[in-house]
Amino acid sequence: MVSLLVSSASGIAESMFATLFPSDCRLCGTPLMNISRLPVCEECLSAMRPIAGGTCSICGERLVSPYAFLAEAEARCGLCRRLEPPFVKAVAYGSYEGGLRELIHILKYGQVRPASNVLGRMLAEVIAELEPSFGLGTVVVVPVPLHARRLRQRGFNHSELITKAALKLRLSGDRLVLNCKVLERSRDTQSQTGLTRHQRRENIRGAFLVAKPEELSGREVLLVDDVFTTGTTVSECARVLLRAGASKVWIATVARTLKADAQHAEMELDELGMTMAAHG
Repeated sequence: MVSLLVSSASGIAESMFATLFPSDCRLCGTPLMNISRLPVCEECLSAMRPIAGGTCSICGERLVSPYAFLAEAEARCGLCRRLEPPFVKAVAYGSYEGGLRELIHILKYGQVRPASNVLGRMLAEVIAELEPSFGLGTVVVVPVPLHARRLRQRGFNHSELITKAALKLRLSGDRLVLNCKVLERSRDTQSQTGLTRHQRRENIRGAFLVAKPEELSGREVLLVDDVFTTGTTVSECARVLLRAGASKVWIATVARTLKADAQHAEMELDELGMTMAAHG
């Protein structure tokens, strides 16, 4: 009887250890040498680098034309030159691919909450990049909310966890004030994956509302999400926040989908040619 209890306790302990401290990296499969609640090796984490090269000064899209080098500080992608976004500026830490994409998925779908601490440090870097542009006074930090049904299924809002991890680093002292209740997702939308830009806009239209507009009146807002894909979600949120009285909306995300294909490069070159001809 004693040996059976000992064996059972040992099995439970091994099971708990395997759950809390996995033996292999979730990204590359390499055995983990150090005990950690995050099942990702240091090599994979180190490979997650910030976005390099010229990017749009408004939305953060990659610029692949010579336009990026003509006036880098004010360079805009073709879309932002044609249509002014509802936000002042959007910044992201890294490209939504490879290890960074998998790390975000480990948090969102694998329920590995310690991943939020690493992602929070990345978010803290891009918030620090925005900080010099903030006006006087406090800035309301608003994570993009989940619908109540999705929140019950997942058990947490991943954007909120990442935001809280970033703010624990005490960026800007007390200037950044977290408010997770002011913006609500009033309608549960289908996944944006696989939808065109137009379908994404229709899918997300009217999905958000501001519960307490008096907490935004005349104040700048920093909207936070995990990924900036086409910008449809954050743009809809920004419009709702501005209509509720926010003076400006800034966007910070951990990752961003970047365009780098040849077709996009050709479009940028064509637009550059038309711009130069118009001013020539």
